[in-house]
Amino acid sequence: MAFGDPRVERHLIADEGEFVVDEVRKHWAAVAGAILEALAAIPVLLLILWVPSQAYWVPLLLAVGLVVHASWRIMGARMDRFVITNMRVFRVHGILTQNIATMPLARILDISVHRPLIGRILGYGHFVFESAAQEQGLRDIRFVPKPNERGLTIQRVIQRAGLRGSSQSWRQDDERREREAAQAAAAAAAAQSAVAAPLTAPQYSTSETAEFPSEDLNTTAEMPWWRAQ
Repeated sequence: MAFGDPRVERHLIADEGEFVVDEVRKHWAAVAGAILEALAAIPVLLLILWVPSQAYWVPLLLAVGLVVHASWRIMGARMDRFVITNMRVFRVHGILTQNIATMPLARILDISVHRPLIGRILGYGHFVFESAAQEQGLRDIRFVPKPNERGLTIQRVIQRAGLRGSSQSWRQDDERREREAAQAAAAAAAAQSAVAAPLTAPQYSTSETAEFPSEDLNTTAEMPWWRAQ
């Protein structure tokens, strides 16, 4: 592990296509107190000039203690990262012992951004997550630089994740309906062809006419003999 780098890429689910949308480092105001603490070691160290020579180690030890403690705080702030991915948000923090707190996007119910007066001046704020599981070390994310932009980024990621899931569901439903319709049409065509081939109806001749002896209408019937006279 590189000095001061928690290497958040090691915690990504690469085989599922997870990628980092934003990696948030703490604002420099988070280490302002530690810097002042380290600077306070200078006047403490100068006390050597006024203390007895037998007790010179007392201000020296105090000064070293202040520098070591301030350096530890600065390192802790550098190792504290809040990461937004396309699937979740998680926080990596700790120096010797690394702690990871993660939460899927679907469990985020609301995000509150608190910007104190000094935060508005210096450009930082604090995130407060309202989620279905608040005891995960992710409820309060402090000293977030550009908090409004980061909050909008989280909202966009949540929205895109929801739209992606909806479009996939709609696409799957459409494909399923098309498959079912094609199968139904094929089954109907097969059933229609298998029921029966078109039968040839017997042909009956309508020109058949009974033969009757032709009648000569011009022939005069034989008259009785008494009329012929």
